[in-house]
This record gives sequence, C-alpha cells and structure tokens, in this order.
Amino acid sequence: MSNANRFPGKTAFITGAASGIGRATAIAFAREGARVAILDRTEAALRPTADAIREAGADVLVLACDVALPEQVEAAVARTVETFSRIDIAFNNAGVENTAAPVADITLEDWDRILDINLRGTFLCMKHEITQMLRQGGGVVVNTASGAGIRGVAGGASYAASKHAIIGLTKSAALDYAKANIRVNAILPGNIETPMMDRFTGGDIQKAIDLEPVGRLGKPEEIAEAVLWMSSDLGAFVTGASISVDGGWSL
Repeated sequence: MSNANRFPGKTAFITGAASGIGRATAIAFAREGARVAILDRTEAALRPTADAIREAGADVLVLACDVALPEQVEAAVARTVETFSRIDIAFNNAGVENTAAPVADITLEDWDRILDINLRGTFLCMKHEITQMLRQGGGVVVNTASGAGIRGVAGGASYAASKHAIIGLTKSAALDYAKANIRVNAILPGNIETPMMDRFTGGDIQKAIDLEPVGRLGKPEEIAEAVLWMSSDLGAFVTGASISVDGGWSL
C-alpha cells in the first residue's frame, strides 16, 4: 500500500464505513491526509472505524444514515459541508447482499430491500454529493458495483440487477458532469474478505475461494487502494470507468 500523502486538506465522504471495504477505505484516506466523514446505519457500529481514523491523526465525522432515506442522506451531506466546508471525494459503498433464490422465488420484500439500499441509496447519495460538488467547482465520486454488475449470478438476480444498474448510473453521470470537473467511476470488487462474504457463504469461505481464479479472496485494503488511485490526481483522466478488482472472477 502507498505511503504517499495524496489527500491533504481533502474531505472524503464514505458510506458503509462500519466494516469491510468501507472501513478499510476510510482508514486509508485518513492515513493519506484526508478528513473523513463516515456513514453507516448507527453511530455505534462506526466507533471502531472512527477510532482507527483518529489514530491515523485525521479528523473524523461520524454520521448515522440510512442511505435509502432521502432526508437522512441530505442531512448527512449538509452536516459534512457544515463541518469540513466541502466534499472532495465521495465513496458510495453502502450495500447489502440478497437472500439466495432463483428469480421466481425472490420475494417482493427482498427485491425492494436490495434495490432500495444498493441502487436507490447510491442514487440519493450521488444526487446530493454532486449538487455540493457543483457548488464548490468539482469533485470525485466512486461507486461500489461488483463483478456481479458485469455477469450473471445464479441465485443472485436482485443483487446483480442492482450492481448492473449502478454501472449504468455511473456511466451516465460521468457524461452529465464531465465538463464540470466532476469525475464519476465505479469499482467492481470480486470475492473479498468481509463480513458480507461471511454472511453470504454461511461461513463456508472456501466456496468463495473456489470461485477465484487466483485461488484466494481479495482483501478490503486492495479495494481501498484502487479507490484511492481513482480519487487521486493520478486518476484524473479516468471517468465513466468500471474497474474490476476481482482476481479474474468476472472474466
């Protein structure tokens, strides 16, 4: 992982920051000089991440937020701007896995739950983040899609649908704001060592390892490093991209 100080004075706004990829990315931004606003459903869940950010010597704002609720997203963005003056980087990472089932057996409740959090939540965050970025003259948005956003997944139609849609949303927004100094990209993780993967496999992690051509799971820190590159000046010519970091799983 880079030891560069790429984000001094920048503010990063990160959803789903209590664990896994979101937590690793929040800490990585903090270590490279950013102030970090971290969001998840409860403040209590965010305490370990907040502690790690403070240990890295960075300022942190802890925000309880359900990304599917527009008033909570709008308030979280406003509170971040009130505290840190701006949002330079937004990492829209909050998401949930589906209950495995073939299409005809998916309940309407589970379909709505997945789409509300994964897709509606990403859209709502982008709507308010980009509004602020337009006011301040630019910024970077990175959305968490998935390898499931470019391939089918048996038993995972609702999750795959949400992640395919995030890629389309990302590409369209990139074109909308390319001339406004706002870049919008998506990161496509494969099978990563996270609590979500534990839940999805029922604790049988070997099932996920067997799907990876490289023979191991990815680490949250590996996804974080890709997000930081996409958000940095070295990634300044990248917009509308969907970058797979998945050990070859989606090939």
